[in-house]
Amino acid sequence: MTALPDTEKHSVDAQAARWFTHNRNNPSRASRKDFALWMQTPEHARAYSQFEQLWDDLGALKSLSQVVPLPARKPRNWRPTLATAAALVCALLAGNLGLPSQYYQHSVAINSEQAQTLELPDGSQLSVNAHTRLRLDFDGERRLIHLDKGQFYIDVAADKERPLLVDAGSARVRVVGTGFDLRRSRQELVLSVAHGQVALKTSEQGPAPALLGAGQRAVYDAVRGTLNTQHLKDQEVADWRGGHVTFRDRELSSLIDEIALYRPAEIVLADPALGRFRVSGNLDVNDPDALLNALPALLPVKTVSLADGRLRIERK
Repeated sequence: MTALPDTEKHSVDAQAARWFTHNRNNPSRASRKDFALWMQTPEHARAYSQFEQLWDDLGALKSLSQVVPLPARKPRNWRPTLATAAALVCALLAGNLGLPSQYYQHSVAINSEQAQTLELPDGSQLSVNAHTRLRLDFDGERRLIHLDKGQFYIDVAADKERPLLVDAGSARVRVVGTGFDLRRSRQELVLSVAHGQVALKTSEQGPAPALLGAGQRAVYDAVRGTLNTQHLKDQEVADWRGGHVTFRDRELSSLIDEIALYRPAEIVLADPALGRFRVSGNLDVNDPDALLNALPALLPVKTVSLADGRLRIERK
């Protein structure tokens, strides 16, 4: 193909769609030269780049005969003609348009100290911790979890055509097949990887996400805007499922942030500087007050029970 037929009759977006389709089918040397000439116009290059991004969002095809679902989620700010052109290319490449093969929507709201385990339709195993609220939204092109608050561990069934994404407020997580634990609370977002690899992108990072492997943990402090990584032992990933959480040389503010999962009444620091004390020990998730009562033996602090059920930590 040395030139696109009747290009003057088509919008720039339609031209980009047709070039995209043509370039996926082993273009000749002559047509590659024509394409390079066409791309010299900034408007053309911008339209083609947008189309490539939109195609990535539609998801990779398993084969040319596979049904290609149109996105069910809220569209980006693509121009209407570009979205129409995308539908055209889906039809050209797949020969068929259809609905996603599997929809699944489910909300989980645990308002007690009892964790739950769910088997998801894609084969993933999801364990949800106490006082956690999340939403599952799966369709034919991606699996999405909205973590509003709390903690979960998931063994993700591998599906390269449908990555699993987690929306956790100021952070995003992306995986294909792996096992990881994620906790979102008032101060921190903590990601721990049991196996596989997980990409984490926070609002404080640059364009490249942090990539974590097995036995790694990333702690994003939303208050300070910092992201730190550390290495873990195998048994430390999602150890809450066994009823105990082990911690080493941990800031008191971070520990309190996690204890809040298991104690509905708030824990307050009389002086924010107390949160920088570091402590090691073991938390019984079924009896968090046992650790709180032991704090005066570990740190120069005292605990005061308030009439409304809250616990205040003060300096001795």
